[in-house]
Amino acid sequence: MTDTIPDTMPVWRRDSYGAADGTRLEQTPVPTPGRGQVLLRIRATALNAGDVRLMLGDPLLVRPFVGLTRPKNPVRGMDVAGTVVAVGPDVVGAEVGEDVIVELPGGGGLAGYACVAASRVVSMGRGLEPESAACLPIAGGTAWQALDVAGVGLTDRATPRVLIIGASGGVGVFAVQLAALRGAEVWASCGDRNAPLIEALGATRTLDHRTEPLEDLPAGRFDAIIDIAGGIPLRQLQRLLAPGGTAALVTGDGGHVMGPVPRMLKAALLSIGSPRRIRSVAAVNRPEVLRKLLALAAEGRIVPVIEREYPFAEAPAALAHIEAGHTVGKIVVRGA
Repeated sequence: MTDTIPDTMPVWRRDSYGAADGTRLEQTPVPTPGRGQVLLRIRATALNAGDVRLMLGDPLLVRPFVGLTRPKNPVRGMDVAGTVVAVGPDVVGAEVGEDVIVELPGGGGLAGYACVAASRVVSMGRGLEPESAACLPIAGGTAWQALDVAGVGLTDRATPRVLIIGASGGVGVFAVQLAALRGAEVWASCGDRNAPLIEALGATRTLDHRTEPLEDLPAGRFDAIIDIAGGIPLRQLQRLLAPGGTAALVTGDGGHVMGPVPRMLKAALLSIGSPRRIRSVAAVNRPEVLRKLLALAAEGRIVPVIEREYPFAEAPAALAHIEAGHTVGKIVVRGA
């Protein structure tokens, strides 16, 4: 049985930069897949902090790439689970009726349908609901690549000690689980109310760096640090590393104009000639990593943590929730 594709679809758009409450529902034509593309009926969209940054056009440094005065793509939502309902010419490896997950470059998930290159989609397989599967591409992929950058599980250290700062957010909950699976002793910084969850996901010890200053910890305590929260002085991160250790910077914190660039440059300078390196994580779409994450999730070895699911009609409220900060795990919008 195949889907009947309508002529139009609902879309949540914001045609100018600004807060979530400016997002409006419109009806637009359903797109037609081009060469090498598939058309997806969207079943779930997981939102990320990056969606809010694109919505706000922040930092200004990104606007030459995403739109100088208004967004080139006015539809938010990059992580999508959907069903292939049509294919364009020369499509290989994707079939009509197949359930897939994908990271849509630039967004487009808060809509009924979306077109995307067939090379980007990964078959969902069995064992996961669309809402859970949609959480994996950006958050799970970033956590995986951050651990790789920090060398967790890639060295001969028997039980590396890893500190994850910002462990209860979308990337953090995956970083905790994946680090534990790689054999690490995981220390995780999060708020007290989230500590039981983070411990259940695999953390050996939890702390809140806002009330338990990291400078109180002994120097050289950790083989790796994954900094997702930001705001920690780089020299303090370096002090906490053992010789040969690496801190991986996931956070995009920084000023309104340059964003994280000054912090990234300072990290590179501090790492020159030092046995304690600080490296920035530039996570990219890697379908091979997404397949591994899907397999782990289907086996129950990692669990997507969903704080709340919103119906499609309440998509602006979901964006506003992310915009307000302090999300635990993921926020998901169900399909139209």
